[in-house]
Amino acid sequence: MKRRGPGLLGLMLVLAAGAAFAAPPESVVREMDALVEALATSGCEFQRNGRWHDADEAADHLRRKQAWLLKRGLIDSTEQFIARAGTESSISGRPYRVRCGDHAEVTSSEWLNEALDALRARTPPSR
Repeated sequence: MKRRGPGLLGLMLVLAAGAAFAAPPESVVREMDALVEALATSGCEFQRNGRWHDADEAADHLRRKQAWLLKRGLIDSTEQFIARAGTESSISGRPYRVRCGDHAEVTSSEWLNEALDALRARTPPSR
């Protein structure tokens, strides 16, 4: 029996893998960066695994998670970024929390989604 190369099936697998690791649209990258910057400049504190961190430390942490997820092609939308990077610890599964001044503590998911809504309300859609 003659062995063949990878053929059509192999080509399809390679193309599917390439599509899986495609970068998100530039508009998504801009929104993610704007959210992280909003957190960095918020003056809020960010709780991760039971410890509170200042806004700069929180932003650095989210940037590292963002880079890790982007490298693996795991972010297609800003909402996915929030869900996969900004909601809970990938190690412990404990939810992240945010507190800002005298305001009640909220989940980071709530804070980031509200910040995204505010960002989108201020930013006209790109064409």
